[in-house]
Amino acid sequence: MKLFVGGLSWNTTNDGLRAAFESCGEVADAVVVMDRDTGRSRGFGFVTFARAEDGTKAIASLDGSSLDGRTIRCNEAQPKPEGERSFRPREPREGGFGGGNGGGFGGGRGAGGGDRGGFGGGRGAGGGNRGGFGGGY
Repeated sequence: MKLFVGGLSWNTTNDGLRAAFESCGEVADAVVVMDRDTGRSRGFGFVTFARAEDGTKAIASLDGSSLDGRTIRCNEAQPKPEGERSFRPREPREGGFGGGNGGGFGGGRGAGGGDRGGFGGGRGAGGGNRGGFGGGY
């Protein structure tokens, strides 16, 4: 049985999560989910028990308990809905390589002003306001 564990401290490790749940039975796997950008805990994880009855026991005894100074929530993990993305969409960014309203490669006003640059940006060689590769409109 796989459990979702929420409310984890940013200091909780995989080993710490495993140790907290081993009192309820044989833990097959324990994972704290980490943010891919910051490398810091996202505040939740998953614990998988070898036997379903041990998972049920863990929910009953550890839901609402304290781990690393935080009150944790434990319940049976639900499968992701079909077709759900495994990554979060990012906010649009300005400038950079093809991003946002601020331009494409090189971004912003580019070489000569304007408001939407392409490669080299903006007014480029002397015209328009949405430059492509160093050039005008």
